[in-house]
Amino acid sequence: MSFIAKPKITHPGLPRNEIGLTLRDYEGSMSTLCAGCGHDSVSAAIMQAYFELSVEPHRVAKVSGIGCSSKTPTYFLGGAHGFNSVHGRMPSIATGANAANRELQYIGVSGDGDSLSIGMGQFSHAIRRNVNMMYVLENNGVYGLTKGQFSASADKGSKAKKGEANAYSPIDPVLLAISLGCTFVGRSFSGDKDNLVPLLKSAISHSGFALIDVISPCVTFNDHEGSTKSYAHTREHMLETVYADYVGAHEEIIAQVQPGEYRQVTMHDGSRVGLRHVDKSYDPTDRIAAISYIEKHRAEGAVVTGLLYVEEGSAEMHVTLGSAPGAMSEIPYEKLNPGAEALNRIQGRWR
Repeated sequence: MSFIAKPKITHPGLPRNEIGLTLRDYEGSMSTLCAGCGHDSVSAAIMQAYFELSVEPHRVAKVSGIGCSSKTPTYFLGGAHGFNSVHGRMPSIATGANAANRELQYIGVSGDGDSLSIGMGQFSHAIRRNVNMMYVLENNGVYGLTKGQFSASADKGSKAKKGEANAYSPIDPVLLAISLGCTFVGRSFSGDKDNLVPLLKSAISHSGFALIDVISPCVTFNDHEGSTKSYAHTREHMLETVYADYVGAHEEIIAQVQPGEYRQVTMHDGSRVGLRHVDKSYDPTDRIAAISYIEKHRAEGAVVTGLLYVEEGSAEMHVTLGSAPGAMSEIPYEKLNPGAEALNRIQGRWR
């Protein structure tokens, strides 16, 4: 818990978004993470994304599990709803909340330990159900709260702060997500805000489960020579395949790019993700090719970033289930509880 209070005074010259809010209105409590932690940069990018989209903070629900990453929702969108769950169980909490109130926007913040070890099953089923949420996985390759043990995403041969090498092959969250049918998969670096903010804005606007894997170095336990999740290693080995920008539904496209170098994917709300092909051979709508490309460059030691896969026209959880429109809390009691006769008809289907 932070005992340092932020000043309540807002500078009158701060820019305001379309609903009259400043970036200060998207802040949370003071961070208690280590100075220089990549997670704080991710929080700053999340605040910037929601500010630029002019989303009212109270229309957002933040959910998290356990770990350094799961502390970060405290540090952004102080006016949003929030639920900090137990280790690895955030996806089921998010699924239940989303089922009860589909009118909120959901952001889940997790880490490589929280998602890829104890929470692997929960993570996988949230993807399979295509829960309408943005899932930010802050990936540093270690368990920071318990003094820097290797996590499931640590690369084989990567060295710990005390010198021992990791003997196990890593679980790559983007490859896992694409193989499970995730409809929006991106990867970025906490030190690359220009790439991360447009990806976050696109993920927020996506209808369905959107995963953003963010390499977010741990400055205390995993930012040394020999680590493959350090600032220096990531900057040196980062390979951008597709740069994504975001164009709101109401905005005019003013940038013109050469044919063959730029394409657009229209989101369900009419906004568009503009894809600039840094690698012209890469197609982020080809699932099998995306997996092959990521695997090929991972074997060469490259960290592939950008919008890695997007599926157009996917059906999110409520569409698949045929859920009632609006929040369940607003449905009249008579419809929620139609009586014994209706219950008998439902039970009769299984007799």
